[in-house]
Amino acid sequence: MGDFNLALVVVAVVVCVLVLLFNVYLLVNYQHPDDKNQAYFPKLVVVLGLSIAVISILMLPADVANRQACRHSIYNGSCNLTLPMKTLWLVVYITDAVFVFFFVPFAMFYYEGDQDKSVGKRLLSALLWVGVSVVACGLALGILYGTVGKVDFSVRHLSSAAATFPTSWTEFSRNQPCIATSARQCAAYLATASSESTWTMRASLPEYVVALATIVGSVLFTIFGGVGIACLPLGLIFSFIRRPKAVITRSQYIKEATELGKKAKELKKATEALRHDEKNGSKGRKWRKNVKAVEKELLLLEDDMKALEEIYPQGERAETAWAMTVLGYVGKLVLGVVGLIVSLAWVAHIVIYLLIDPPLSPFLNEVFIKLDDLWGLLGTVAFAFFCFYLLMAVVAGAMMLGMRLVFITIHPMKWGATLMNSFLFNVGLILLSSISVIQFCATAFASYAQATAAQEIFGHNLQSLRGIKYLYKYNIFPYAFVALAAITFLYYLIFGWRKKKPTARFQLSS
Repeated sequence: MGDFNLALVVVAVVVCVLVLLFNVYLLVNYQHPDDKNQAYFPKLVVVLGLSIAVISILMLPADVANRQACRHSIYNGSCNLTLPMKTLWLVVYITDAVFVFFFVPFAMFYYEGDQDKSVGKRLLSALLWVGVSVVACGLALGILYGTVGKVDFSVRHLSSAAATFPTSWTEFSRNQPCIATSARQCAAYLATASSESTWTMRASLPEYVVALATIVGSVLFTIFGGVGIACLPLGLIFSFIRRPKAVITRSQYIKEATELGKKAKELKKATEALRHDEKNGSKGRKWRKNVKAVEKELLLLEDDMKALEEIYPQGERAETAWAMTVLGYVGKLVLGVVGLIVSLAWVAHIVIYLLIDPPLSPFLNEVFIKLDDLWGLLGTVAFAFFCFYLLMAVVAGAMMLGMRLVFITIHPMKWGATLMNSFLFNVGLILLSSISVIQFCATAFASYAQATAAQEIFGHNLQSLRGIKYLYKYNIFPYAFVALAAITFLYYLIFGWRKKKPTARFQLSS
């Protein structure tokens, strides 16, 4: 048992180092050329924020493995070498909350500040904005914790009468487990409903901070995750269906390129008009709406340019480029089919295990347990994959809604063309959603993750917090998640196969 715990510590340290190196690799390859050799503080926030999010997701499988290290102990407390998972959970999630509500906003305000101002003024402006946000969040937290920061546990007083100790045990069986022969149930189970009462205690401040962050994250997770669990695989599949079937002629290429050139000139003119309004101080609601519209049109223009390059490859290796394009779409189809299977498994598991009471089947819980029996870490790896898939669905859902709803800002992640503010936005979204993903996974896989520290924090305490518990008692978030997933599935089945129509001439709203 000691060796297993030592191996768990070694694996945890190695994984943390690998996660840090992988996130540095992502930053280097995804960053925009304009951000090279500058914006070092935002880059540090991005790397550390992504690392915290990934490590927090991996902590749940580690918690399960940590519990399995003590499976031969009569109770968890007798296992002295168990990792202090509850303390680690609170440390990671308090750090997560600090990054979400302080470091990420500060880095975004600083990065997006007026470049004409000095570094000191930009720092001061970012500190003022973040300071106001911190004070507001601190006041809200203090008021809520002081008034409703309590945990209400429902308890039942059980009692039974004394009986003579039996001289033999032959009379006991599965149908007669109790000493008394007059009842087929033990006396303690015959307690009336009036014996139930509520035990109230003050929640610890760290746990309450995690609980509130989980509620905020759950709203985003339900909306973006519910949409993303459908659009992530279906977007890949329908991308294959709408793929170009053959290359175009040179005359067709010139015609399409000319239209894109006209669109680019229109967007340039609109951008100059917005810049002129910004210098004149006209940064009202209409200006912000126009900025988002221009950003959306620029993204669509970039996609159109990329599509045009795909269907008319140029250069000496044009045939090779077209072959790689075809293979790329085939890869999207394969990933889309695999993702669709995972998405359907997730939705089916939520319905079977969470929404139906009592659950029809343990479903994925049983799958993970059997995989662990097959090979020690196989179930843990599969468990971690399903948790990560939810996080990817959140980012995919945010991208889809951002392209279709004006009031949601678009922050795309593109290889070699991602600005730092888009990095920071997605890091904040991932950090905030990761808390909810862990809570959701700890609830959805309660049979597999039983007796873990995560289940104690996100199960018993969170679901008993005064005021908050009703959101979990009536499964508000799972119902909304499944509903949004179903709506998105229907949307793709009706409109997903259609090819995008050419956009009309772009004009700023007046």
